[in-house]
Amino acid sequence: MRKPILYGADYSVYVRASRLALHEKGVEYDLVPVDVFAEVGAPPSYFARQPFGRIPAFEHDGFQLYETGAITRYIDEAFDGPKLQPVSPRARARVNQMISIADGYIYPTLVWGIYVEGVSKPQRGEPSDEKRLAASLSRAPIILKALADLMGDGPWLGGASLTLADLHVAPMIDYFAQAPESLPMLDRHANLKAWWSRTEERASMRQTQPAG
Repeated sequence: MRKPILYGADYSVYVRASRLALHEKGVEYDLVPVDVFAEVGAPPSYFARQPFGRIPAFEHDGFQLYETGAITRYIDEAFDGPKLQPVSPRARARVNQMISIADGYIYPTLVWGIYVEGVSKPQRGEPSDEKRLAASLSRAPIILKALADLMGDGPWLGGASLTLADLHVAPMIDYFAQAPESLPMLDRHANLKAWWSRTEERASMRQTQPAG
């Protein structure tokens, strides 16, 4: 059986979520670079794999797939290793709920609204969108409280064991945590703060750290 192939860039939170799933399952894979933010965009050949030009895309033994949620669920179900999705319908629904929160609220607010506007753009010498940054900072406490409330006593977002919820949320929090405003916000939720300390020390997080 050939190694699976992941197409994308290491800076992408969605590529990283897929890589985290592969690492946690102990699956060797090849990462083929695709930079959608390059001046010319994604190469024309890539659109045959992902018609919307987003990353990542995935291939395993001729089976092609895109959309991160589909990729990470496939990785969990197609390969041996620790199970990353709960068995019970309610626990699995909670994990899927957190993944949906990550896509719908964490990514646009904590990553694009706070990290990009408050950290990345200033580092590149670009002006920030102050209105977007302010709006995102006002929404962030709501998002973090929702996560903390759903997590409960943990120790992981989805309960007693690591799940896809952790792997989808972690790359986003990793960017958010670079903003100075993040620490006081995380300090308000002891369970979420402890989860982040636990998560960022995992070998899979270190092995998938973006290069630059």
